[in-house]
Amino acid sequence: MTGFPVRTEALPRTIRLVTTARLRESVLRALVDTAEELDLLAALEGATSARQQAAMGLRPGLPPEDLVARVPHAAFVNAAFAYARPRGLNRFNGPERGAWYAALAVRTALAEVTHHLTGHLAETGVFEAEVDYVEMHAAFAGAFLDLREATPPPACLHPDPAIGYPAGNALAAAVMAEGHNGILYPSVRDAGGTCLVALWPHAVQSPAQGAVWRLRWSGRPAPSVSQVAG
Repeated sequence: MTGFPVRTEALPRTIRLVTTARLRESVLRALVDTAEELDLLAALEGATSARQQAAMGLRPGLPPEDLVARVPHAAFVNAAFAYARPRGLNRFNGPERGAWYAALAVRTALAEVTHHLTGHLAETGVFEAEVDYVEMHAAFAGAFLDLREATPPPACLHPDPAIGYPAGNALAAAVMAEGHNGILYPSVRDAGGTCLVALWPHAVQSPAQGAVWRLRWSGRPAPSVSQVAG
């Protein structure tokens, strides 16, 4: 953290994009005929739910006391921290603990999700997909490590994940050890855009749903982007 300022920020509206599939009714509904059967299957599903495992203290990287409760969209906030890439790193979190990534503008949020999903499609060699993303707005107030004016850009912002992600995880661990909310940083995928990562569930305030955006790949790496609701 040496050389990077810690700033107290009040951000009334940030944007996180998540697939609308996460907001739909449980897929278990189609498998049952009664509410009792749904409850039974939900209990079985919960045995492997990362969010419920965290609530029961079964995920070492995310103790139950870090989770939020009795606030709007608490389950959704907790899920962002309970579900992480099981065999790899993200820029500021590892496989044992997720984080809440967001942007200050929808353009930046779209650029980030487009980059990552296009990369997944490139691995298959087939650029055919249609995905709807919903905006999740949240407010933040508190201390953030600020990388927006860092010159030269630190290693954690390197566009190559093999370089940027290990450095970012080391920096995030230091930020958490100091008890700060997270990190503000220039978007790697949208020049001039600003992103943030919240490292604690309690830092995510007043989450609410916003507009819905559709990304459609039709044989080319660059998708069409359109607002379909909101």
